[in-house]
Amino acid sequence: MKIKDLFLISAMVLPMMNGCLSETGGFTPAEKAIIHDADSIMRVLTIEDSLDLEVLRNTSTDLSPEAINSKDFIKLSDLMLRTVTHPSQDGVGLAAPQVGINRRIVAVQRFDKAGEPFEVYPNIHLVWTSDSLAYGPEGCLSVPDRREEVLRSQEIIIEYATADEPEISVRDTVRGFTAVIFQHEIDHLDGLLYTDR
Repeated sequence: MKIKDLFLISAMVLPMMNGCLSETGGFTPAEKAIIHDADSIMRVLTIEDSLDLEVLRNTSTDLSPEAINSKDFIKLSDLMLRTVTHPSQDGVGLAAPQVGINRRIVAVQRFDKAGEPFEVYPNIHLVWTSDSLAYGPEGCLSVPDRREEVLRSQEIIIEYATADEPEISVRDTVRGFTAVIFQHEIDHLDGLLYTDR
């Protein structure tokens, strides 16, 4: 089966199973196929393809603690990091829907930390945004060859799980450009593109 076929199956089946997925929280067979059929990097979905756009417009769901500790999640995390840092992409953030997986997972470069590492955040939610706003340039791997000025909060609080303690939510206050990246990627999890703003 071709990767394109798997994306089509995900786009058609995931919305129908959404309630069931939120109860179980495990990766579906279609999601596992996308994860395990990928080579060293994953194909990034774009708005230029109507089937890709269906996936990008879906709302993502949380993973169960068991799924966060699974080999599937470990492989997906590794593939997302390889994809976003690959010279063909060279991004600063990537959300799971951009690679065909409608789960609340993002990979973000932490410019606010020493060494500016890329980190993966499962079950991430934006729980607070500041009233301090600023416009800044944004682009997106899923919206090729475009950049726009977007108004974003300059300080946010995020909540997410960790692989070490997937049942406990961690809160983190983030400021500046890294906060903008998080907002952009979390928008993807809600089926939003920066062009909607």
